[in-house]
Formats: sequence, C-alpha cells, structure tokens
Amino acid sequence: MAPDASGADPRISAGSIRLRKGGEPIVCLTAYTYPIARLLDDHVDLLLVGDSVAMVLHGHKTTLGASLEMMIAHGKAVMRGSAKACVVVDMPAGSYEATPRQAV
Repeated sequence: MAPDASGADPRISAGSIRLRKGGEPIVCLTAYTYPIARLLDDHVDLLLVGDSVAMVLHGHKTTLGASLEMMIAHGKAVMRGSAKACVVVDMPAGSYEATPRQAV
C-alpha cells in the first residue's frame, strides 16, 4: 500500500496492533475474496485469510486441501480489496518446517 498524501501508510501494522495489548479490543474477521475484503475493511483491524478457505470455497472436507498457491491467490485478492486492515494469511499444513530457519 502506498503512503497517503501525508506520507503515512494507512494500513494498520502488526506493530500497532501489538501496542494495543491490554487496551482497546482488536476486531478480526475472515475474508477470502476481494469483495468481502472491500466490505469489511473499514470495520476491522485485521483480516484473516484462513486455510479454512479450502473447505468454505473449494469444497474440501478438511483444511488439508489448502495449497500454498491457493493461499497466495486468496491473500492477493484480499490485499487488493483492503486499504486499511492488517492482512494475515495462513500457511497451509506441510508448507513449513519444524523451525523458522528451516521454513526460510
């Protein structure tokens, strides 16, 4: 997201959410698509693109059907639909390793 006219980035950051610990509650809802992200963006702090997208939109019986490519595609759609919310995208099962060093 590009900075606004004042030079400030309008998107809520993970750091700004962390600073609210113990204070104002955080509002988080799930979005899988561009239109839902547009609808929710003004009303939430966080938009979660969960691996449940495999079940909800793709008809899989479990979240294990979520692929990395699926999560990236839905994450990009939600980012395009959101201007303000911090967007968090699940990593699907099996796409990461036991330690952060192995995952990178």
